[in-house]
Amino acid sequence: MSTPGIQSALSQMQALANQAQAGAIEGKGSQINTAVGQEGFADALYGAVNRINSLGQTAAAQTRAFQAGDPGVELHQVMMDGQKASVAFELGVQLRNRLVTAYKDVMNMQV
Repeated sequence: MSTPGIQSALSQMQALANQAQAGAIEGKGSQINTAVGQEGFADALYGAVNRINSLGQTAAAQTRAFQAGDPGVELHQVMMDGQKASVAFELGVQLRNRLVTAYKDVMNMQV
């Protein structure tokens, strides 16, 4: 890099640092918060786990009703609910595994 290029980069870095100190630059975090709303990560995770749990409970209830001979429950409904619960559970397990891997990667980073 030539000397004028270095000087240009340094001046841009100083200008950005001054803007950041003055609060003129709006970070991406605030843009994400406005797009997502007030719900945090913990709330989203809690809601997802509850939805997975409710799908599993619904599938179990449908299975018990079918086994008991409830005339309002048909086999295809039981199978569909069971598959929905299975897919949701597998998604939850894969998401958990990826989160654990990401956490381990962050923890192993050199500072």
